[in-house]
Amino acid sequence: MRVAVVVPVLDEEARLPARLDELSRGAFDEITIADGGSTDRSVAIARARPGVRVVLASRGRGRQLNVGAAATSADVLLFLHADTVLPGDARAWIERALSDADVVAGAFRIRTVADDGRNWLGPFLRLADVRSHVTRLPYGDQALFVRRTAFDAVGGFPDEPLMEDVDLARKLRAIGRVVTVPAYVRVSGRRFLRRPIASALAMWTFPTLHRLGVPPRVLARMYGDPR
Repeated sequence: MRVAVVVPVLDEEARLPARLDELSRGAFDEITIADGGSTDRSVAIARARPGVRVVLASRGRGRQLNVGAAATSADVLLFLHADTVLPGDARAWIERALSDADVVAGAFRIRTVADDGRNWLGPFLRLADVRSHVTRLPYGDQALFVRRTAFDAVGGFPDEPLMEDVDLARKLRAIGRVVTVPAYVRVSGRRFLRRPIASALAMWTFPTLHRLGVPPRVLARMYGDPR
């Protein structure tokens, strides 16, 4: 089983070195950075790392992830956000989950943290952690992993500005099991802390609105810039 990591990037020079260090120790077969038009040193940092592939795409997380996925033929694709830290034994969890032939995809639980240590809004970050325990479909920040055959079968990520992760998970669940493993990724709470009220409302209402037929582009306008 060959596992490729695909990381969508947009102006992540501050986080990328540490993320690449972690991934190089994670026993993954391929690492692909899908850049969406960074104006900082993200591309230069990634290109300077041996064994790291860099692909360029127009801005949009789903679009970037599809371009990154197309650059590899690995058996399993692990989609990782630049502000998400995997557990050291992430590959073992992925292999264990996919040892069940009925499982087409999976994700991790999340532990959301404030980048600069303690924050008075810290308790609200637990809302995202609870979400990863109670929702049936994983979000992109949960480090989604998927069999390549299943990813291709459902057509990859939709080209939408928001909810592309939930749309993909819903399509995957239609063709097989999607599981959440009992291990945690550590996720930056930077977006939540920057806009706590909007983020909390979006977290708990947008999936329902989306299921009721509100288009992702409308939800993106309601939220503001989702990236």
